Amino acid sequence: MTEELSARYDPQSVEPRWIETWARDVNRADASSPAARDGKRFVVMIPPPNVTGALHMGHALNNTLQDVLVRFHRMKGFETLWLPGTDHAGIATQAVVEKKLFQEKKLTREGMGREAFLGQIWEWKGLYETRILGQLRRLGCSCDWSRTKFTMDADLSRAVREAFVRLWERGLVYRGARLVNWDCALKTAVSDDEIEYVTQKGKLWRMKYPVKGMPDRFITVATTRPETMLGDTGVAVHPDDERWADLIGATVLLPLVDREIPVVADPTIERGFGTGAVKITPGHDASDYERGQRFGLPIVSILNADGTLNANAGRFQGLTREKARTAVVEAFEALGLLDGVQDIDHNIAVSDRSKTAIEPIVSEQWFVKMEPLAAPAIAAVKTGRLRFVPERWTKVYLDWLENVRDWCISRQLWWGHRIPVWYDEDGVPVASRDDLAIGSAHPSTGKPIVRQDDDVLDTWASSWLWPFATLGWPARTEDLAAFYPTQQLFTSREIIYLWVARMVMAGYAFMDHLPEEQRCPFDVVYIHATVLDAQGRRMSKSAGNGIDPMDMIALYGADAVRFTLAYLTTEGQDVKLDPKRFEMGRNFVNKVWNASRFVQSKALVGWTPGAVAAELRLEDRWIRAEFAKAHRRVTESLRSHRFNDAAETIYSFAWDSFCDWYLELVKPRLEEGGAAAEGARTTLLHVLTGVIRLLHPIAPHATEEIWAQLRPWHGHEGHLAKAAWGDETFTDAAACDAMAAVQDVVRAVRNLRKEGGVSDKEKVDVLVVPNDAGASAADALRSQAAQITRLAQASSLRVERGAAPPKANASQVLPFADVFIDLAGKIDVAAERERLSKEIAKAEQSLAQARGKLSSEVFVARAKPEVVQAERDRVIEFENRIARLGSLLANLGA
Repeated sequence: MTEELSARYDPQSVEPRWIETWARDVNRADASSPAARDGKRFVVMIPPPNVTGALHMGHALNNTLQDVLVRFHRMKGFETLWLPGTDHAGIATQAVVEKKLFQEKKLTREGMGREAFLGQIWEWKGLYETRILGQLRRLGCSCDWSRTKFTMDADLSRAVREAFVRLWERGLVYRGARLVNWDCALKTAVSDDEIEYVTQKGKLWRMKYPVKGMPDRFITVATTRPETMLGDTGVAVHPDDERWADLIGATVLLPLVDREIPVVADPTIERGFGTGAVKITPGHDASDYERGQRFGLPIVSILNADGTLNANAGRFQGLTREKARTAVVEAFEALGLLDGVQDIDHNIAVSDRSKTAIEPIVSEQWFVKMEPLAAPAIAAVKTGRLRFVPERWTKVYLDWLENVRDWCISRQLWWGHRIPVWYDEDGVPVASRDDLAIGSAHPSTGKPIVRQDDDVLDTWASSWLWPFATLGWPARTEDLAAFYPTQQLFTSREIIYLWVARMVMAGYAFMDHLPEEQRCPFDVVYIHATVLDAQGRRMSKSAGNGIDPMDMIALYGADAVRFTLAYLTTEGQDVKLDPKRFEMGRNFVNKVWNASRFVQSKALVGWTPGAVAAELRLEDRWIRAEFAKAHRRVTESLRSHRFNDAAETIYSFAWDSFCDWYLELVKPRLEEGGAAAEGARTTLLHVLTGVIRLLHPIAPHATEEIWAQLRPWHGHEGHLAKAAWGDETFTDAAACDAMAAVQDVVRAVRNLRKEGGVSDKEKVDVLVVPNDAGASAADALRSQAAQITRLAQASSLRVERGAAPPKANASQVLPFADVFIDLAGKIDVAAERERLSKEIAKAEQSLAQARGKLSSEVFVARAKPEVVQAERDRVIEFENRIARLGSLLANLGA
């Protein structure tokens, strides 16, 4: 005999037990299963979290939604693979470990050496990967943990090298000097996608440059970075700017460094901005770099890798950028060449890792040619092969791809995939799938190999291979054949171009053994909401407004957290989250648990299903039909990524229809025995097990526990996680209409009690007067009179067409009847008349205001149509309210 469900649901004892059970019995995918062979598969690759810390609430939301669909498809009979893993996150991880080592031990990576430093990062990785994967498990994620991957695993490292060499062989990888974003703190290049812009207070200095051969003639430029003038190689003015037209072609003597630089005419200069003259610093500004190329200006770099000034800065060599800025301004002022300064607010680019100002510098880097790779990724969306949900994110994807620039893939870091390029003694490079030994012959030149490239690849140069490298590529593995392409990707808007677009490009570039229509790595990209705090602000450590999902799980349980997040996830809208919102999820899980416990103890214990014939009464047919509707709505909602609709449907049906109505309706029948009790028990079992099936993808732990405890009666072997989702086809429109009439009358009586101030403990006489449309409803009400009087706390129920109402009554008009309760002796009639009179006066005042607005021709002509319609709706609302209140007042008598 099974144990009874405990008096209260304890997530901290129930949830961990099922997590281990699922990992052993449920989560593993089988590439050779009949479903996999038949192509009935559902594959999701987890966006691998960085091994830099703990999961945040955004991770909790994303992984909850992934798990909901994975569990849904598993129950639908699909072979499901949810592949977990973590990302080495090169720049982010190196930055955090480097900072930690210096703060705790005053160690630097340069002082430690490459191998010792990397050893420290591997230790960090082991610690935090275990922590992160443990947190995903605690959330209830049903990943196939046996397939867990890390982007620097040996097999993934081989895939990264294979991809690089293939690009090399196709002529899509090259090394060149280009202007790049430079992080002076981390001493590495970063991509455009790894910087953010912040508004800071600053100054705008106006500086005068003397014109050669023209004593007392100057050209004035404005800049927020005076120190960069040391790298100026030109000044640009608009050709039609009369202030400077006579200086076009002249030579300027650059102060402090005595460099002669030309004045050039550039139609892209905005004459109305600043002085109209723009200093050109090709080595330290993206626009100036492009301008310098057009005019053939030399590049003078003034910065070292750490952001200090180099020998090209002359006497300012060795100063930091900030100190050099002050020194240059002071020098200009001493020479009488400072024309003024003003305070401004301006945007500056900062590294999203070190949070220090980005410096554009010209540097030798490795690049990937992107245009050839972007073309099929663009076509994938335009042909419908790839779809974004919500659809509006398609534009972000296409805008980036259609304006894509070559990808700087080298990073001056130690943590990451080292670039698989070796050089001979003349510096001739070669890419290789295998390590080339120092001293071995260069495959092309025959000369000795002397070194490997010191740089590592951008993190995204490994994670763009995630959908297929995790399945064994470049080998043609059974997993690759069974599970690629995947079906869906869940991710955030911030990495649509950082990661999503690149994965699509990689799929088309490297999965070329497949037909083109099978190369796209996924069918659907779902962009989940951003989790904000209760005030609508982004959560961050600095703001101190983050909500730790593990804290919420400890407080409320994983199912409560998951259900709340799903319930709040409306497509296209960000989630404003207060920790107290998780009480809703906890309360609902407890509601379902308590209902299950009631059904088990009051209806199932001691019962053998099918022992006697079952009689399905009105309430049984109604709840079965309503459950079938809910089942269809939840199924369609999950198919359409409407997670909140699915959660709301389950919540409404389970709490309202099943718990608040059906359980109350059948309680007396459980004592009757015979066919009536059998019908109630079979219906209770059918609907309850159906509810926990629907709820399982969202709240898996509690539902799995309930399923296990109900096994003696439902008879299904195995876990709920692998039980059939099923189809519900039961319909009974007549039963639904009849029960709707019963519910309307019960609600009306309860409302009238509240309006009239009648105690819930005091019974009332109820009269229902059907109208012309109420014949069938009247029959239903008469047949259910006992149920109505019990649920409405009525002493009697009379259903009679044309009957006169009680002298002192409260009434409510329903579509099919008028409902009256007799208030004689139940309330203070005088006090109630006074209250109703005040309510009527208040409604009449509001009605007059609304009519006043509509009587204004100006308002009707100028207001938006929806605003005008809203006022018209208010008029109807107040007219109906006044009529209703007047009726209540009249029914109280003189």
